[in-house]
Amino acid sequence: MDISNITAGKKIEDISKEKNSLKIIKGSIIAIILSLILLTVYAILLSYTTISEGTMVPVIITITGISILIGSSISSMHIKKKGMLNGALVGLIYMLTLYILSSILLSSFELNMKSIIMILVGIVTGMIGGVIGVNMK
Repeated sequence: MDISNITAGKKIEDISKEKNSLKIIKGSIIAIILSLILLTVYAILLSYTTISEGTMVPVIITITGISILIGSSISSMHIKKKGMLNGALVGLIYMLTLYILSSILLSSFELNMKSIIMILVGIVTGMIGGVIGVNMK
């Protein structure tokens, strides 16, 4: 039996890269879902308690960072190599998804220096999570 028939002409390295890409996308989806859950909990707390609206920016930044950190850790834990790169990709995909959705849903959306800084923070947080994930046993 010829192995090339099984893989439809794909090299083992190509199949491995496809699986890694899927794990990176899975990590990004996990980060987005986690953010949605935590932001919903925060919104409920904000509505039904005396928590000040002044806490919104730091809490949203914290939730975003924690979500990217967890998503990139999970992704890199399964890939087991190139943690910084894979984590950075998870952070980049997360942030780009967020900004693409924002530009579609909000007519007043604009990409400014604050947005660029947030994208860079997302990438760096992803890199940190990637390193953590690769080193987890």
